[in-house]
Amino acid sequence: MPAIGVVLFPNFQVMNLAPLTAFEIANLEVGHDFYAITFLSEVGGPIRTSIGMVIDTEPFAGRRFDTVIVVGALTVGPSAPGLIERLRETAATARRVAATCTGAFLLAEAGLLDGRRAATHWAHARELQRLHPSIKVDDDRIFIADGNVWTSAGMTAGIDLTLALVEDDLGATVSKGIAKKLVVYHRRTGGQSQFSALLELQPRSDRVQKVLAYAQSNLRNELSVDELAEAACLGPRQFSRIFREETGQSPAKAVENLRLDAARTMLEDGRHSLDTVAQETGFADRERMRRAFLRAFGQPPQVIRRNARHLNGSDAALAAVCD
Repeated sequence: MPAIGVVLFPNFQVMNLAPLTAFEIANLEVGHDFYAITFLSEVGGPIRTSIGMVIDTEPFAGRRFDTVIVVGALTVGPSAPGLIERLRETAATARRVAATCTGAFLLAEAGLLDGRRAATHWAHARELQRLHPSIKVDDDRIFIADGNVWTSAGMTAGIDLTLALVEDDLGATVSKGIAKKLVVYHRRTGGQSQFSALLELQPRSDRVQKVLAYAQSNLRNELSVDELAEAACLGPRQFSRIFREETGQSPAKAVENLRLDAARTMLEDGRHSLDTVAQETGFADRERMRRAFLRAFGQPPQVIRRNARHLNGSDAALAAVCD
């Protein structure tokens, strides 16, 4: 039975515990207690979260764990030296070490990320890089596995991380079943971006939100201003004005960003040819998609997919077929 030690500290953010549900449901999926979870802290006893909830913990006490997971907090500051020392000692005997969100700072303080690639919440990525220049911090990844050390972006990305850990142990079928029970997409690839075109737009009215949802569901269409205006039940001129007022972008620019978002996800998934990605996301052809990627990301689609494959350990033979 893989023992999982979850490292807590005062004022950690309670949402970091949500990803542990993947292990709980994994036990149900396989029909027995495959995982055993223990909450740890420097000296044991009650640990209060940032929202006031109290979690009972046990001391490290020299125990061995298959996987050690460090949680994160809303604010980042120096950790207790004793906690870092206990973490360092326990990680030395663990098969895997992981951190959700800003838990990467604790791994960094313990020297466990030196010379490795790491992810953390985008809002704290620069600070992690500044404090620990030996780490290769990527501020645009959902999660990264570098050797036996796994790190994830903020909050919900921890679910993608734990689903990936379960998949590593029990296979894709079990992981997919857990994702379905959690009512989430089957885990996002580690290389997927932390950012979303829809999140960036943030329209105020239901009418514009409806249009964006329509556009995202119909990317293969031309999605002209006339088509979008019809979806909004407005005239083209009035629609363009309202859309720009609410999103700060023209309809054409917003549609291109939605196409880029979808194309990048498909590329990082690694299962589709460039021609298929271009067609499915409405770019029509590879060259038009390439120009859009260079404008937005400064890199062509092939490079972005190659980088994602490198981060995720994808099969190189698949790339040769798709290219």
